[in-house]
Amino acid sequence: MLDHPTAPNASSLLISAGPIIPVANFENSSHALACSELFQQTNVPSVEVTLRRSDAWQSLQICLNHMPDKLIGVGTILTTDQLRRAHDMGVSFAISPGLDTELVELAQQLEIPYYPGVSTASELMLAHKLGLLAVKFFPAEAAGGVKLLKSLSAPLGDMWFCPTGGIGLHNYQDYLAVPQVACVGSSALVPSIEALSGDQAHIVSLLKKVYAPLN
Repeated sequence: MLDHPTAPNASSLLISAGPIIPVANFENSSHALACSELFQQTNVPSVEVTLRRSDAWQSLQICLNHMPDKLIGVGTILTTDQLRRAHDMGVSFAISPGLDTELVELAQQLEIPYYPGVSTASELMLAHKLGLLAVKFFPAEAAGGVKLLKSLSAPLGDMWFCPTGGIGLHNYQDYLAVPQVACVGSSALVPSIEALSGDQAHIVSLLKKVYAPLN
């Protein structure tokens, strides 16, 4: 395995980003603003803004502006241009759904914590060979869930995981019980526009409960 200087930093960052990283596919800039203000108010430590909408970059900038002391990451990174743009914006970390050697090498050059998605032993071995000590396990539930993750993580005891995909409040604790899981990613903690327009007391209570150990 390559001895890359950013690998330990990437691992520790992932641990501090949890227990749950809200995975946000914001509907528009207003949605991003409302959620970022709510997350800041309730001391949510991180958020991943996915690049699944045309205005996602604007939503990402809103989170960077309104959560200045939090870990703001970008997800669904598919190209080197996207990774460079995210780096230039000053994101804390970047995530991809799959493993691409070119993106891993660029992230190492840029010294940005980067977590590609893996779901097989071969992908995990390649990630380890490339110098990564933390990856995204995706799509977690569809790929085989906790059972598969335990099997994959056993041979590589120094690798950390952020399972994402099909994880919600009903099962996130099952993943966190796996010793090498640093945190999980979930959209369950990103309230919809409709939910935000109503009484937010329940949302605030839920967020404070999930992140109580950090506060």
